[in-house]
Amino acid sequence: MIKPKEITIIAAVSENNVLGKNNKLIWHIPDDLKRFKKLTLGHSVIMGRKTFESISKPLPQRKNIILTRNKNFKVKGAIIANSVQEALSFCKNDNQPFIIGGGEIYKLFIDITDKIELTRIHQSYNGDAFFPEILEENWKLIYSKKNNLNKNSIIDFSYLTYIKK
Repeated sequence: MIKPKEITIIAAVSENNVLGKNNKLIWHIPDDLKRFKKLTLGHSVIMGRKTFESISKPLPQRKNIILTRNKNFKVKGAIIANSVQEALSFCKNDNQPFIIGGGEIYKLFIDITDKIELTRIHQSYNGDAFFPEILEENWKLIYSKKNNLNKNSIIDFSYLTYIKK
């Protein structure tokens, strides 16, 4: 299998591992969106079709790769892949491709991922898309920064970075 140097999952999830509901994010955290952009700019971003549809257009200054089983799916400005291996083959020149969702895509990549950049929202939500559980025997927390509630955020959250053990 062709594997880039450091596959990184990036996600914002609630305390009960909810990612979203009805193909939408439940929260809006401007600081987290800025962090997402800063980390992913200039890299490949791999996402599922539903995540792409929720974003509605390719993310600028990134190589957009959409993973779907639909062999006829086409998007201007994005690359379509029909398997994990095919998606990764489009990232061979990127030292750190990012997996950006959704729930099914995270499940497909979690076992081959090297790093997780997680925004943990300190609240539980009802949702229909979930992040896989981060098992302590597989992952080591190497960075944690709790936000201070401010004018940009009325939601309590922390940035967490995990690396594979």
